[in-house]
Amino acid sequence: MIPATAPLSQQTRHAWVLALLLCCGSVVNYLDRAVLGVLMQPVRAALSLSNTDYGFAVNTFLVAYAVFYVVGGRLADRFGYRRTISISLALWSLAAMAHGWARGFASLCLVRGLLGAGQGSFYPAAIRGTTEWFPGAQRAMAIGLLLAGLCVGTLITPPVAAWLFLKYGWRAAFLVTGAISLLLLPLWSLFHRPAGRGLTRTVADTGAMSAPPEDVIPLGFVLRSGKYWSAVMARALSDSAWYFYLFWLPGYFQEVRGFDAAMLGESLWIPYGAAGLGALGGPWAAGVLIRRGVEPGRARKTVLVASACGCVLGALAFLPGSAFALVLVCLALFAHLSWATNIHTVITEISPPGHTAVLYGISGATGTVLGAVAQPIIGWIVDTHGYTPAFLAAGSHYVLAAVLVIAGVGRIERIKPPPQYHTEPAAGA
Repeated sequence: MIPATAPLSQQTRHAWVLALLLCCGSVVNYLDRAVLGVLMQPVRAALSLSNTDYGFAVNTFLVAYAVFYVVGGRLADRFGYRRTISISLALWSLAAMAHGWARGFASLCLVRGLLGAGQGSFYPAAIRGTTEWFPGAQRAMAIGLLLAGLCVGTLITPPVAAWLFLKYGWRAAFLVTGAISLLLLPLWSLFHRPAGRGLTRTVADTGAMSAPPEDVIPLGFVLRSGKYWSAVMARALSDSAWYFYLFWLPGYFQEVRGFDAAMLGESLWIPYGAAGLGALGGPWAAGVLIRRGVEPGRARKTVLVASACGCVLGALAFLPGSAFALVLVCLALFAHLSWATNIHTVITEISPPGHTAVLYGISGATGTVLGAVAQPIIGWIVDTHGYTPAFLAAGSHYVLAAVLVIAGVGRIERIKPPPQYHTEPAAGA
């Protein structure tokens, strides 16, 4: 435990250790959710599931994930991110392990829903923690580290899950990966100092945390703010495009580009590696601009617009040439994570401190719902018109998102009530 009187440099180093732990949490978060997709065929065969049954099980996760993105954020704001992360980590790890005991459709849906509840609570609580630990200049890089973890999780899941399945069977694969997640819980408890107040107070002096009592704003006021909802929809539009790349890229390269399973394994990890670089490159670019004297909000918008342009160019992956298509997809995913890191940071920068986690959670839930609704629409488009309109639609989402950031969010600063919102103290108070 680091005392509140510890030097700022010591506290900052400790904060980065905790940020690294959250990055590891993000890695295993994606590992646990993606194992089912890798092992879909043996699981379906063992549990006698139809494609429809499997689809319902996947949607059970998505619904629980979206709901607990908001619920977990509210819990983190009210009871603290440290406790919320601990509960989230324990719940999803046990739920992931419980997949190994699934005996049919109902039990698979149950454990899938519990997994979504635990994992949905993790990210808003983690964002709340990074908001408290890091000032604005460093916060984007901490969030980028968190998001880079999901790319690493996406990269390692196929080889890890496949090896465990071939060596020990599909049930053991769920047990082992869930147990790996559970190992983070004692590390989190060991390295996270109780209450974490020393660093919070110190960082608060830089404007990253805490607000005077008179600036505490009811949640309902923020939820009526066009500024907030512009940021939410900018994130949601880009999230739905990310789900397109996440769920449909393998099919595209197999059906249109003629890749077999071996070629997919050899090449499709590259775009997700590029995405991980984008998660760190986006905040780095904004930081360079800020250090050169650019106003932070303008620096953030500059990187967001440049990232959106990269996503639009990357969406031209339907053009002739398989190698060219792979390069463009790498550009799209690199630019998306650069965009994502900065738009996630913007949401924390405009949110009142007392509601950071729940407001971030609402943005994540909105993106998840929009992504889920888009999947059958994408399927219909691909079935009737091919992948080209789907790529163009993904690119157009970033155009709309950039417009929302520029025109809707406006100046990147904390949402404040109008002057008439504050009431005068009663006489004699």
